Amino acid sequence: MSDIDTSPVGTVVPLNAGAAPPRVSFDRRELQQILQLYGRMVSAGEWRDYAIDFLKSKAVFAIFRRSSEVPLYRIEKNPEAKQGAYSVVSATGLIMKRGPELGRVLAVLEKPLKVVQ
Repeated sequence: MSDIDTSPVGTVVPLNAGAAPPRVSFDRRELQQILQLYGRMVSAGEWRDYAIDFLKSKAVFAIFRRSSEVPLYRIEKNPEAKQGAYSVVSATGLIMKRGPELGRVLAVLEKPLKVVQ
């Protein structure tokens, strides 16, 4: 018997073999919009912490007043939703706004400007 390896050279193994299934995530533009709002609210003293979760069916950006509490709001991206991919959900589970454009959905969280006289 010979010690020569006769296995085929150049066997192709897919890079995603055994990899985790694809997950929904926020792209750079979406995260930029969310973090701009988050930064303004942190500087106003309203929000203090956040968490991001990428699941199989949706991506969630949770906003906290204190990290030990439940989230005040959740910004969710669900591409399969019929009423629009984006939604803002309150701590009680109430959907505050839903739609296909992230900017319009985030507008529900913007504080109205005050008139100073």
